[in-house]
Amino acid sequence: MAGEGGIVPAASALSAQSKYMVELQEQAENLNAAFGTSDAAERLAGLVRNTGGRLVFTTSFGLEDQVVTHLIATQNLPIEIVTLDTGRLFGEVHALWAQTEARYGITIMPFYPRHDAVEAFVLGHGINGFYNSIEARKACCNVRKVEPLGRALAGAAAWITGLRADQSAARGGVALAEADRERSLIKFNPLLDWSRDQALAFARKHDVPLNPLHEKGFLSIGCQPCTRAIQPGEPERAGRWWWEEEAAKECGLHVGPDGRLVRSKPAAEVLA
Repeated sequence: MAGEGGIVPAASALSAQSKYMVELQEQAENLNAAFGTSDAAERLAGLVRNTGGRLVFTTSFGLEDQVVTHLIATQNLPIEIVTLDTGRLFGEVHALWAQTEARYGITIMPFYPRHDAVEAFVLGHGINGFYNSIEARKACCNVRKVEPLGRALAGAAAWITGLRADQSAARGGVALAEADRERSLIKFNPLLDWSRDQALAFARKHDVPLNPLHEKGFLSIGCQPCTRAIQPGEPERAGRWWWEEEAAKECGLHVGPDGRLVRSKPAAEVLA
């Protein structure tokens, strides 16, 4: 029963949220069961058929993201394609952005950092202060990526990514569909079981526009001052934040408040 003024008690609101998370987990499990062995194109089409509401794909124009963009555009799927322009991207990324829109006849929606937040960070840390500590780097990522992502995903029912399970040890447990507790939506990873070689072969076969930096050893591309080419034998994400320990190498887009990669939770744990 509502309290005075029609206000729902906190316990009731918590119960409703817990019920919603159980439903979200069940939805993720159903998607995994239905499309876990499907090809990537059918996975995306299946998500559209089985998910009501706004569907958002976030691209950073990397190899995997370009493959997903191709699959969305060539099937004419009602999925919004958005990108986070941090203000520190390579020029090659902007050129590929324009090339991709022209190739597929689409518009990619940009989301930018709040100017006052960027100004405050630079005043407090310096223009390249993210090199000084992990905390400063994560604060920069929060301003330039995480907060804009929150706006990009506001009201979305599902978030589509280009994550692959073999990109790094931290991403090894990625599932096709996951219940994202932090954002209360389905996180969908249609290329989770692809290899980099498979993605590259697909892109070449279908004439998918790619970043020329990939050919120069930049296999995983983020902000320009935080990305270097990898050396032979290094994992593909070794060039991201190369001055940090491997365990710290996530920008915050795919992690929870504890700094760990967000994972799908069993229904029993959601209820706890």
